[in-house]
Amino acid sequence: MGAGASDLAGMEPGGKVPRAGLGDLPELCAAEVLLYLDAPDICRLARLNRAFRGAAAADFVWDAKLPENYGHLLRFVDEAKEVGSRSEMGKKDIFARLVKPVPFDGGRREFWLEKSNGEICMALSSKALVITGIDDRRYWVNMPTSESRFQSFAYLQQIWWFEVVGEVDFSFPAGTYSLYFRLHLGKSSTRYGRRICSSEQIHGWDKKPVRFQLSTSDGQHAASQCYLDEPGSWILYHVGDFVASSSEQAIKLKFSLAQIDCTHTKGGLCVDSVLIYPKGFEPERVIRAQK
Repeated sequence: MGAGASDLAGMEPGGKVPRAGLGDLPELCAAEVLLYLDAPDICRLARLNRAFRGAAAADFVWDAKLPENYGHLLRFVDEAKEVGSRSEMGKKDIFARLVKPVPFDGGRREFWLEKSNGEICMALSSKALVITGIDDRRYWVNMPTSESRFQSFAYLQQIWWFEVVGEVDFSFPAGTYSLYFRLHLGKSSTRYGRRICSSEQIHGWDKKPVRFQLSTSDGQHAASQCYLDEPGSWILYHVGDFVASSSEQAIKLKFSLAQIDCTHTKGGLCVDSVLIYPKGFEPERVIRAQK
């Protein structure tokens, strides 16, 4: 009698049993679904109902999205002396912090997690690079801009010996990465709210190709070259790929961009940054140089 009354109590008027909806999904089952989704989709589903909202806060869901060395990456956040205790952060909070840029080296470098897959990206400003003649204003000028994540770039007016060198010593999560120089042929600026590009000082890049080189501390090498001949837009010039085999061991990278034929001058080039992305991730236009 009691059981029958209980069954009847769950019926809709007319004797129909109500259908189960997504809101009736057990939170653990909802969390299992979220494991197969990327972070933006998880956040969208969390707005759907209470079950997904609760599941989206589960540590094991976000632990699967974080790189295995996220604890090491958080040390850079600690060094930045940001407000908040790491012990109070759940895995969702940690992911949310690491998808935002984490500056280091005095703000000249930064890394972040790509939010769709949790893979690490890194950027080095022109100020983190060794540029021949950078301190001589006859050759180079540092220009403010809103087109750089670092709010400035190095602009080459004219020089005979063009060489840009950089290094990175970092514990990358295991995977394959691509390294790029972000360059712009012509002086990019904004006037009266409109973007303009001056090509007056562009010269010398059609004489000889620029050479790109990349080497790692574990013996990987890449070399390529190409002509710079597309003014007016920022382009990622692909230097090469490298493999990080273990997140527990730092890998040291050395890379360069050069055109050192002193039979002619060259100029009219903006050097913004060096970018390291997971292989296949290309948020801007990419030119792959010839080997």
